[in-house]
Amino acid sequence: MGFSFVTQASCHSTLARAGLFHTPHGIVETPRFMPVGTLATVKGITPAQLKQASAQMILANTYHLHLQPGERIIESAGGLHSFMGWESPILTDSGGFQVFSLSELRQISDTGVIFRSPRDGSMINLTPERSIQIQNSLGADVIMAFDECPPADASRKEVEEATERTYRWLERCIQAHQRPHEQALFGIVQGGIHLDLRAEAVRKLTALDLPGYAIGGVSVGEEPELINATVKVTAPLLPANKPRYLMGVGTYREMVQAIAAGIDLFDCVIPTRLGRHGAALVQGQRINIKNAQYKEDFQPLDETCPCYACQNFSRAYLNHLVRCKEMLGYILLSIHNITELIRFTQKIRAAIISDRFVSEFSDWLESEEVIRRTES
Repeated sequence: MGFSFVTQASCHSTLARAGLFHTPHGIVETPRFMPVGTLATVKGITPAQLKQASAQMILANTYHLHLQPGERIIESAGGLHSFMGWESPILTDSGGFQVFSLSELRQISDTGVIFRSPRDGSMINLTPERSIQIQNSLGADVIMAFDECPPADASRKEVEEATERTYRWLERCIQAHQRPHEQALFGIVQGGIHLDLRAEAVRKLTALDLPGYAIGGVSVGEEPELINATVKVTAPLLPANKPRYLMGVGTYREMVQAIAAGIDLFDCVIPTRLGRHGAALVQGQRINIKNAQYKEDFQPLDETCPCYACQNFSRAYLNHLVRCKEMLGYILLSIHNITELIRFTQKIRAAIISDRFVSEFSDWLESEEVIRRTES
């Protein structure tokens, strides 16, 4: 099986759609939240538990896997799927965002980026070609083009230069890609909050007729209203017959608003990060299970949730585990949080198919600014 995207149903009042993204390792039902497994593992969660959480596609990261254990070892193991025991679709990020946000930069040029490894201090030259070579070795179903992701406070000139460089790098990524029938290369739309730059980036990227497209450079420090405005304008410009992926976004409201604009795929580290800090996502709310109010609360986190944590343990027990800093508490919370966000996108998908998206998710479709004005 190759790659294809089919729209099954569309919302009559918004641009929301329910679709099927076919990949060599299975079908992804969209819209869908994708758990992040940076180092070929979703922190604290086994592949079997991910399956139980209804995960269909997960992420891994080129930058981190290149540093440890190295793509040669993963390729020798038969690729990421075999290495990590995950038989379903995988997406690898190009490493661009991590290079610009985590590394001590030495030089950025049209050639690529030279940076100091945070592991051993060695200097690494990461170019578009090298990023694609690494991802070809890793063997994920979807691979991302190497891009420059400017910070939220970058000037328009800096954003303009980064957007133009991202396009030039994409052209080189296409030329370097050695496994196009096995791995779908997605282009990334940059442009910051400048809608004209976004529109021009879309025009140039879509002319290359790639298997899918992502919107990058959001959720890097800007206000939620700006994220929504950027996605609302950019997403509808992308081809309707290709999957649309919004990178690094995974909150309830932002996902609903992005889906209304036509986005299909999301990823975010929120569910496991919150779990490791003793927080749970419960039907749209975030609760700190360590709080004293849960010490004698013998109800599950969410009685409607099918996850292992909710079906077997109480809030009181989770409160006890987190207070004692027991690893099991963080694992159970992470399992629940991943299940919660996947279920949330599943509910949205069902609502789109039955044409109840707007009526069922009307509260989430309002911007936070509107809600603040209403409450004041």
